[in-house]
Amino acid sequence: MKKFLSSYWIRSAFFTFLQRFSLTLFGLVNFMILIRVLSKEQMGVWALFLIITTIFETTKTSLLKNAHIKFVSSDVDNFNKTHIASSSLAMNISISLLFIIFLYFFHKPFSDFFNSGKELSDMLLWFIPGLIFMVFFSHLEAIQQSHFDFKGIFAGHLTRQVIFFILICVEYFNNSAFTMKSLAIFQSVSVLGGAIVLYMYSKKYLHHIFNPTKIWIKKLSNYGGYIFGTGLITNLSVNTDQMLMGIFMNPGAVALYNASSRISGFVDIPSFAASEILFPKLVKANDVEGETKVQYFLERMTSVLLCIVVPAALFIIIFPKFVVGIIAGKEYLNAALILQLYMITSIIGVFQNQAANTLNSIGKPGLCFRLNLVSFVIKVALTYSCLVAFDFYGAAIGTVLTFFLSFFVWYYFLRKIVKVSFSRILGMVINNYNLIFVRAKELVKKRAIKSPG
Repeated sequence: MKKFLSSYWIRSAFFTFLQRFSLTLFGLVNFMILIRVLSKEQMGVWALFLIITTIFETTKTSLLKNAHIKFVSSDVDNFNKTHIASSSLAMNISISLLFIIFLYFFHKPFSDFFNSGKELSDMLLWFIPGLIFMVFFSHLEAIQQSHFDFKGIFAGHLTRQVIFFILICVEYFNNSAFTMKSLAIFQSVSVLGGAIVLYMYSKKYLHHIFNPTKIWIKKLSNYGGYIFGTGLITNLSVNTDQMLMGIFMNPGAVALYNASSRISGFVDIPSFAASEILFPKLVKANDVEGETKVQYFLERMTSVLLCIVVPAALFIIIFPKFVVGIIAGKEYLNAALILQLYMITSIIGVFQNQAANTLNSIGKPGLCFRLNLVSFVIKVALTYSCLVAFDFYGAAIGTVLTFFLSFFVWYYFLRKIVKVSFSRILGMVINNYNLIFVRAKELVKKRAIKSPG
């Protein structure tokens, strides 16, 4: 096993995929429990709570983590590394504090905006301790990744998921009435547990010195500014359909869209895991080996991901009601068409995810931000228009149309910058399937020879 995990690619892929898989698996299991004990309206409120808190955390992380990783992984001076880490932590604390103050004063109007009443308002207040714990969780995660160590990240995320799972199971089997407030508290406790585990794995990289500097805060801000904007736009774009359903319809409609998003998220695991693995390598490839290597990494990774995602997406497109029935229950069968449409976006999104990652890693975060902004504006306009024209299913139709248009925009720029070729990617996909077929054929032959009777 040690020999197997000695390669950077195998080791990082192993732990990153496990992290993504466990996160989505436990998220799915927790979802399957909650969807059977909460009403559709409560599930909608839960979905909106997760959207709000996730948008904040992932946007903050996109500002700090990528910049932290870039500068630490390319700087061999330990003295500079403490300045980088300290400056990153200082920025993390400041941004989180501003968001906590915002929630404290505006939690009620925020909740009213999404037609969610007092429940969402209470959840946001009770998750404030969780936001404080997330400062340390996200900082330690960046430290791990900047040292190309993915084991601690996996352990921290797994701990978070297991703790939350145990807490809702205890509540479920005690026949206690689930309250939205208790779910927010469970989230806070799980983040604390994950942060403690991450700290245990990160101790060897920590100098326990807090010495932020204006120079490094400025450098991190300058590099991460566009990525921050990209992260914010991307997260708003991903959740545009659910937020519009909350604003113009009700939490029950949000619950149906959220069920589809949860299932499609399972198919998207490989794509997001690959982005995390590839980012540090693309940074080095661009600095050392140049455009050709970056192009190769992008095309190869996209082709491998398509080989994984396409069969899974096709299965769900053919049997959507079967999948929805098992995961969400019969009450959510109306989400089957939404899920089918989302599977199309999962296939198209493979290239866009890797393309955005590539632009950030080769020092073009400004272009990545502008492309994401254009995609977001198109999505809001199309989703709203389709919602008016087609009512309930309009948001899903608008999402698919946006992905098609965005694909052509992203492909145009990636072809221009790193000479990516879609025909080469398709050729690699065909070669990958041929290789799988040949290996499978050889395996069948070997087994047939071993057991002739």
